[in-house]
Amino acid sequence: MVVAMLLAAALVVAPAAAGTRNVISGATVYVGEENVTLGFAPGANQIVHYSDPTAGAIDKTISLSPAGVIPELTSTAVGTVTGPYYVFDNTGDPTNRSTSLGYINVQYPEVKLDVVLNTSQKDSVAGKSVTRDNLLDFKLTDNILNLTDTINIEVTMPGGGTTTQFGGKYLNGTPLTGGTSYIGPVNLSTAEAGTYTAIAKWPSTSDFYGKGFDSNTVTFEVSTKKLVITSDKDSVVRGKTFSVTVTGESKKTYNLFIKDVSSINENEYPFILPGQNGVTPGLGGPAKDHRNVNVTTTAGGTRTVQFNTNSTTDDRQFTIRVEDPTDTTNYDEVKVKVEKGAVTITAAGTGTYYIGEEITLEGTCTESDYVYLFLTGPNLNSNGVELTGNMLDVVNDNPVNFTSEVVEADDTWSYKWNTADLDRSLDSGGYTIYAVSAPKDKDHLSEAEYDTISIQLRSGFISATSSGAVVAKGDDLKLTGIAQGDPDEVQVWIFGKNKQDIGSATVEDDGSFEFELKGADTKDYSAGQYFVVIQHPMMNGQFDISAGTGFWDGWIVGTLESGFNPVKISGLQASDAANALIKALDSPNIDDTYVKLTFVVEEPRILIDPIGDVPAGSTFTISGTTNLAVGDTLNVEVTSAAFTPTEKGEAAGFASVARTTEVKAGDGANVWSVEIDGSNFKPDQYIVKVECIETDTTATANFNVIEAVPTTPTVTPTETVTTTTPPATTTVPPTETETPGFGALLALAGLGAVAYLVLRRD
Repeated sequence: MVVAMLLAAALVVAPAAAGTRNVISGATVYVGEENVTLGFAPGANQIVHYSDPTAGAIDKTISLSPAGVIPELTSTAVGTVTGPYYVFDNTGDPTNRSTSLGYINVQYPEVKLDVVLNTSQKDSVAGKSVTRDNLLDFKLTDNILNLTDTINIEVTMPGGGTTTQFGGKYLNGTPLTGGTSYIGPVNLSTAEAGTYTAIAKWPSTSDFYGKGFDSNTVTFEVSTKKLVITSDKDSVVRGKTFSVTVTGESKKTYNLFIKDVSSINENEYPFILPGQNGVTPGLGGPAKDHRNVNVTTTAGGTRTVQFNTNSTTDDRQFTIRVEDPTDTTNYDEVKVKVEKGAVTITAAGTGTYYIGEEITLEGTCTESDYVYLFLTGPNLNSNGVELTGNMLDVVNDNPVNFTSEVVEADDTWSYKWNTADLDRSLDSGGYTIYAVSAPKDKDHLSEAEYDTISIQLRSGFISATSSGAVVAKGDDLKLTGIAQGDPDEVQVWIFGKNKQDIGSATVEDDGSFEFELKGADTKDYSAGQYFVVIQHPMMNGQFDISAGTGFWDGWIVGTLESGFNPVKISGLQASDAANALIKALDSPNIDDTYVKLTFVVEEPRILIDPIGDVPAGSTFTISGTTNLAVGDTLNVEVTSAAFTPTEKGEAAGFASVARTTEVKAGDGANVWSVEIDGSNFKPDQYIVKVECIETDTTATANFNVIEAVPTTPTVTPTETVTTTTPPATTTVPPTETETPGFGALLALAGLGAVAYLVLRRD
């Protein structure tokens, strides 16, 4: 027994020592091979792969033992590094490729399996269904060279059993060629219906057995198919496509056609998209090629064919038939209904728009690739006019005379109608916009699908107001308003004594605009009244009256179409110049409109209300009026007039407070106020200074802080005691009267000097 076991062990080890395949330099050795003898290098002890052979950069080394033999070339040893490995013995230097004994080409064994039609070997049936009258081939593709190994193709039956004999072919011991080979024909005439799975496996006698080098698996189905046709849609909107799928024998040709319908023309049938794979003209002749074709199924026994429809396709049900040309009793049919499409139209917004605005029209159209638009309204052609240019009358069935828009792939369309770009004017009033699936005028709408929307157009207008009727020099002035009709900008004219300015303000998307005179501008304006005219360009989007330039500087001029004669306004009084502009804008030949404003520029002033005497330690308010703009910042300083030496330990000899406040809107004049905390104020005279930095304006006033009068608490009467004690007489020393200090006198003198200077400046 022991001898037998030792003999068996010797038989296993001996091939590794002796080698089972002797290779020469340059031969291919496959991962998984065992006992490969390197006949050209009997003393080799390692094989080396280079990432850069020229530089001798090694990225893989595999040791050999015994010398000159590869016991087993494992995937663990090789990893992903395949290609030339150079062979070295003890005398060679692996970093110098030229000292090698030769090389071998290391590759992974690869076998790929497929199942194809015997009559059309390019058509794979893997994952598909075939019928019993088909012949198949197993297709093997491998990279095995110079080996005598064979491989077995195993087929798993629908019932779960596995065999290497299928369809009249023995599939075990299949030779490998290092390329592509076909094993067939495989006859399915007696095959059981169901799903089959095939795989090419290495036999147990192969070095590659059980090492994960078997082929991929392929599946196919054997079925008893009957001829069937199905449609992806039961109904389709006219203008859209649908597809039918024919299922039958593999690679077989069938007749496919739409059955005749009485009383309709050929162009009213759905039509087959030309140029489709597997589709050729049928037996109906050229006149019917669009609906009568031959279709050849794929290896899987199917073929899908697309049908198109358009606006001329009749809205009815059509029957599509497929039949076997060799047996017309073998057929199937499917019905598809073609329905009319629909058109919708909406307009963004409320339905009321100002002439000159851009109106977005949008909607859907499932009837055609274009939507055709026209307009009807007061004294316009009753059959409709275009929405562009001169708004010419539309002509039935002539697309050029309509405003058209492309329908997108999702059946939506959108058109932006700019009412300012028309070459003729539209009056205010109600209008109807039509969206039609074909170029049909109002009298022929019954021949197409359509929808309508009613809109109201109004003339543009302008309104404006100023930030104040009075502006102090150095303050900002804002002119704001609304300009309906979607103008790009408005023109602002300002007239004053010896002054005529013109500017512009951009109109925002919501129609609002703002024109600002900065403080740096109003600072240079003389006090007095100013007239403002804000001009709206109206429907044509241009200012028909404008300020002249060059030779016409100082004149107002009109556009060529306006017929306006230039008027010189530079020599007119402010009010007369404004009236001349207004008369020009009032001309019936001018579509511009306007709004008038006035404002008064005054010298900036701040007034302080009388303050009166303030009890020491109290909180009080200082207020006043001003013609400065609302929001202007005022700096208020309250300072004691005292100027006396301080005792050591005192914090200060006089008190002061600084506050800021903003100008608020008042009834008539604007107002300001500030609350002063006088808790640290001593009895004395105080100076108030109010200053506006923006306008460089200052005002001052004086007030007195007096001793606070103590409050006498209310004493609750007590019950009279019978015993009477004579009251003690207490002598109260007289209170010393405090006279104003030096600082107060200096302050009074200073205020007198200030008053004198103010009077002199006025």
